[in-house]
Amino acid sequence: MSKLETVTTDPKNPADAPVSPDREGGRSFPADGIVSKEQRAEIDAQRETMTPTRRASAPALEEILYEPIPVLDHGFVRVVDYMGDDAAIVQAARVSYGKGTRKVSGDRGLIRYLMRHRHTTPFEMCEIKFHVKLPVFVARQWIRHRTANVNEYSARYSILDREFYIPQPEQLAAQSAANRQGRGDVLEGEEAERVLALLRDDAAQCYAHYEEMLNEDAEGEPRDPARQGLARELARMNLPLNIYTQWYWKIDLHNLLHFLSLRADSHAQYEIRVYAEAMLEVARRWVPIACEAFEDYAVGSAHLSRAGVEIVRRMLAGEDVQQADSGLSKREWDELMAVLGKD
Repeated sequence: MSKLETVTTDPKNPADAPVSPDREGGRSFPADGIVSKEQRAEIDAQRETMTPTRRASAPALEEILYEPIPVLDHGFVRVVDYMGDDAAIVQAARVSYGKGTRKVSGDRGLIRYLMRHRHTTPFEMCEIKFHVKLPVFVARQWIRHRTANVNEYSARYSILDREFYIPQPEQLAAQSAANRQGRGDVLEGEEAERVLALLRDDAAQCYAHYEEMLNEDAEGEPRDPARQGLARELARMNLPLNIYTQWYWKIDLHNLLHFLSLRADSHAQYEIRVYAEAMLEVARRWVPIACEAFEDYAVGSAHLSRAGVEIVRRMLAGEDVQQADSGLSKREWDELMAVLGKD
């Protein structure tokens, strides 16, 4: 399935069902498993409204504007607003460098020159705003990128929906023996089934206790008039990290590309990487020339240290360089050999 396809799940399909059965007065999953009925109505209304503008726009991005791109089991990414395009980068650069840019052939050449030489300011002239629905533990990784404006759904004011991330079996893996923050072999058989059962049962039990402590039904009315119920800001502490939250996340293009360089990387945790991959597809629609340069000079490139460059020069001169006389640690040496295709 393409990252940019929108999906409506089938409530009759057990694979799309909530992790716990609905209870009378309880809160259920959104109608289509991705957005709520209210959000779907808002999206449809936004997409039906056409606003004439003299501002630059990106036709390929306009095609998917407001629409949710499914991620994980109940998450999504959608673009709700943006400013600028490839031409805005060029415009900003020409103001900055004036006649100096005339030596660069065309807008594509200029953008690639800026990316190659890390002249980042022109890329900051473009901004984009996403609406993201994601598990809390993914959000806690994501928020480490402190160069965006964020406004998150508040569980102090509102009641969280009963939506939890339950991994696909192929994503259940043991701790890596070589990487303290990575995964190893995939769990199989009874162990995998037991882990999935624990995740589902814990999520269902925690949410049941959350509802009990709140003592509120879906309409905010007391479930048991004889009890006051616990404040929302306190009841939320019982919820697990795989519950879904939502936020609006606005960022400029330079910092978005930095985010993607880290989180769309193969070494990133799967659960955040799939969000970054969806956003990279969005960037390709929004600023295709800048994104091409980013993938050529950042994603598909390699950075060498001064010692690494010297070793490459020695090799090109015909010298048989070995790790012992390279001046590099074994780890640095292995990384350099991997880049050179000599591992």
